[in-house]
Amino acid sequence: MEDLVIRDADVVDGSGAPSYRADVVVDGGRIVSIVKEAAAAGCQRPRAVRELDAEGLVLSPGFIDMHAHSDLALLRDPDHSAKAAQGVTLEVLGQDGLSYAPVDDRTLAEVRRAIAGWNGAGDDIDFDWRSVGEYLDRLDRGIAVNAAYLVPQGTVRALAVGWEDREATPAELDHMRRLVAEGMAQGAVGLSSGLTYTPGMYAPDAELTELCRVVAEYGGYYCPHHRSYGAGALEAYAEMVALAREAGCPLHLAHATMNFGVNEGRAPELLSLLDEALAAGADITLDTYPYTPGSTTLAAILPSWANEGGPAAALARLADDGTAERVRHQLESVGSDGCHGVPVEWDTIEISGVADPALADLVGRTVRESADARGESPWTTARRLLLADRLATTILQHVGHEENVRTIMRHAVHTGGSDGILQGTKPHPRAYGTFPHYLGHYVRELGVLSLEECVAHLTARPAARLRLPDRGLVREGYRADLVLFDPETVAAGSTFERPRTLPTGIPHVLIDGRFVIEDGRRTLELAGRAVRRAPRCS
Repeated sequence: MEDLVIRDADVVDGSGAPSYRADVVVDGGRIVSIVKEAAAAGCQRPRAVRELDAEGLVLSPGFIDMHAHSDLALLRDPDHSAKAAQGVTLEVLGQDGLSYAPVDDRTLAEVRRAIAGWNGAGDDIDFDWRSVGEYLDRLDRGIAVNAAYLVPQGTVRALAVGWEDREATPAELDHMRRLVAEGMAQGAVGLSSGLTYTPGMYAPDAELTELCRVVAEYGGYYCPHHRSYGAGALEAYAEMVALAREAGCPLHLAHATMNFGVNEGRAPELLSLLDEALAAGADITLDTYPYTPGSTTLAAILPSWANEGGPAAALARLADDGTAERVRHQLESVGSDGCHGVPVEWDTIEISGVADPALADLVGRTVRESADARGESPWTTARRLLLADRLATTILQHVGHEENVRTIMRHAVHTGGSDGILQGTKPHPRAYGTFPHYLGHYVRELGVLSLEECVAHLTARPAARLRLPDRGLVREGYRADLVLFDPETVAAGSTFERPRTLPTGIPHVLIDGRFVIEDGRRTLELAGRAVRRAPRCS
């Protein structure tokens, strides 16, 4: 007898097709049969060891978070309800060009320091890996949800070249090619880059193109956080489209937003650019989160020259009064490349987390509010905070536009990605709420997408980008990574004031046929594993 039958579910299968009523039978971690309208037709109904009444619930494939920052959280937190409770059954890690493999001892220490604001310092983690394959093996010991990995181009550059702003030598470029090839061969699904973050931003297009050629040979895709989401956003998108087409590599645009005042209402221009490339045969997808503010580290807004040489060098520059004044001028008068070419508006930058508990009183306040309270300039406050918190401060940037968010999420190549940073006292609510917020706010309340369309954006479409042949649809033979939710009540519980609140209306989540959320509660199951790139067919 089979393991489980889910009775009378309204199946939204991920294809975009209309929903239907069915009994869905699961056995051995897979969907073994789907019996449509069994009760109404008077058919013999399937039986199983366990029967789950799904009356009033939608059954869909598990949601795929195409842009996650859970690289250490999955190892640190076996519960990981931040994602499991949303119905996320697969996260894509290694984002924005910086993560923890491939590394050597030197690079690992540098990367840990550089992205402590994203993932914590990692003092509670045993970094017993160095290669991509070893990191994936570590995930295979048991994690809350499944995870795929992108080779991080900035980490690769740090390992082969260092943190200097210069072109790679031919030998260094060969080294980077080998590192990317090794990571892909070991199971990575593609290459990420963070082109407003050091050291990845120091790579010229020719270097990136060569690395993308390697990725294409292995059937992977390129996922850039490109060079500007602000003053040069459209040019930066066009640059990535041209680069990927030159390399013959599929392109997935990370957190594809149009931010800052210069881009208000300009999402149609971005989509026209993409439509033209798609019509010409380009292979492009993108992801977004359904919120207007962005989130990163405070150090990320500094000009690239201030971060050259790595975190220790950046701190030394900030400690020097003359150099710090140059940084201030670049930020406030010119617009640094780290701040997307837009002069900084300190009242849009909210402190969301600090590593040093002594600085906790700043969390939840903008830089300008904190500066006014102390009777000093915003730059003085920001500089003091960067030095005291050793660059680990996280921020929200209130620079987005709702009409751009809605326009982009309607596009046919759109997928969902939380970009969720789980660190900090008040992280962005997208970390805990992205997927139910799509379903509750943008589907049920606003009607921006139909339910069937939205589920396709969150399931089958990302599975196709990841080249996963047995995930992303409710189909016989597919893996039983499934979500049951109430379309009338599903909603994000997280808010900007209470960002760690779990969602409502998602009573059951299964990974590999095992309940990781049951009756709205996290079980003890660690059903997740590393999801490796499928071998490319010749």
